[in-house]
Amino acid sequence: MNLAFPAIWLRDNCPCPECRDPRNDQKLFGITDLDPKVEIVGVDGPTVTFSDGHTSRFDPAWLAAHTLDGTAYDDRTEDAKELWAAITPPERNWRRFLADPSHREKCLDAVLRTGFVLLREVPVEPGTVLEVAGAFGYVRETNYGKLFDVRVEATPVNLAFTGLPITPHTDNPYRDPVPTVQLLHCLSNAVEGGESGLVDGFHAASLLRAEDPDAFELLARTPVTFRYGDAGTELTASRPMIGLDPLGRIREVRFNNRSLRPVRLPYERTEAFYAAYRAFAEILYRPELQVNFRLGPGDCVIFDNTRILHARTGFADSGDRHLQGCYADLDGFAGNLAVLRRRNAVIANLRALFEGPGADDYLGEEVTQAAHMLQAAASAREAGASPGLVAAALLHDVGHFTGEVTGHDLMGGTDNRHSHVGADWLGQWFGPQVTEPIRLHVAAKRYLCAVESSYYDLLSEASRYTLGVQGGPMSAEEVAGFDAEPYAQDAVRLRRWDDEAKEPDRVVPAFEDYTALLYQLVR
Repeated sequence: MNLAFPAIWLRDNCPCPECRDPRNDQKLFGITDLDPKVEIVGVDGPTVTFSDGHTSRFDPAWLAAHTLDGTAYDDRTEDAKELWAAITPPERNWRRFLADPSHREKCLDAVLRTGFVLLREVPVEPGTVLEVAGAFGYVRETNYGKLFDVRVEATPVNLAFTGLPITPHTDNPYRDPVPTVQLLHCLSNAVEGGESGLVDGFHAASLLRAEDPDAFELLARTPVTFRYGDAGTELTASRPMIGLDPLGRIREVRFNNRSLRPVRLPYERTEAFYAAYRAFAEILYRPELQVNFRLGPGDCVIFDNTRILHARTGFADSGDRHLQGCYADLDGFAGNLAVLRRRNAVIANLRALFEGPGADDYLGEEVTQAAHMLQAAASAREAGASPGLVAAALLHDVGHFTGEVTGHDLMGGTDNRHSHVGADWLGQWFGPQVTEPIRLHVAAKRYLCAVESSYYDLLSEASRYTLGVQGGPMSAEEVAGFDAEPYAQDAVRLRRWDDEAKEPDRVVPAFEDYTALLYQLVR
């Protein structure tokens, strides 16, 4: 193991269950609980022993991903974005979003990487925008309510509620914190005009940095105040128009000429500020930077309000143009995307096992390993088993090809403890309702042999052989211990489906039929 990490860093990042809650990865200690002079006293492969007596085991791949290279990744900054000028809008479909996790991943990725997505075929029903936002993250309630109607009003409280043209801007710069995601869902658009436009504010800011570095620097280090007020509301926030992270990377744009309050800079700096402000605006208003499209009924545009400026052309007051909007936040989007990627990666890994080593013959039986597990899952589903137990039936034998000792070694007379190996491996992603019946399913065979006189006769020749390798029928003491296990009965049910799942001509659903179930169970 490459110890290119200080001892205190390694000790602070110990992944063991004594140091971190395995359910949420939160640390169970504080920095003051650690010895500030802790040292490494022993290294054995991935295992490190510390001077405080604690032992940690580190995954080399995890260490490689956290190399101390001096960089600080932040997915909110320009480094994590795909900057653009007048691109074809990334389009996705609401129905597919709901049904297909991979499509959902693409939707979320578009918002976080490109800055927006145009979602088609959203039901044209009032209030649906809240359902869309809730599927991505969490709705942010403001003084406009949980949702707001964008249409012409007789006494508008905001210029958005008129037919006037609106230049590129970000919403609510007068809030602290600003809503970081906006959704606009079209219910009707039967007017002349009223086209929507979007501009990548990060790209525009990067152009300003290249074309006029002094103007960029001035806007990035000069806080300005934005305000909104009506009869019942008073909101102000002071931030630079271009927000940077500590490393100087663009992280936020706040640009809204309607809400900007008088700047209060020294006289000699005021003219320079206005020149920089104008230079940035002229870049933002360049036609070649803007993507334009017309929202039709059922379209919902979702965009990053800290990056994407939105605009619209004016339209006549006659006719019907009605959008409903709401706000959400990027942390919900990013969290959902991370979970999606984790779940999709787990399912892809399992799929590869079924298509790869699972396609081999099943230990002395007339079916493949994959066919055997699929038959067991089908029996569990037909029996009305819980989702967790169906998944356990589907995955119960993965330990044959995820451990150092294989199923072929088992047939050679060496117990590969595949029930425990598989349960431990699956425990990275699944809870005990999946892992514990798997952990006990070999023990359940030994148990049934001890408590049911006719059970042994039902076993195949190969299963009788492996019974001997795995310890034979249980003793009375072992039977009592097994009966006390919380998942003993689930393991017995799984064992019976396991014994049935060896029919060469049986037609059962494929692995893909279980991906939605697995997706819901992955932690």
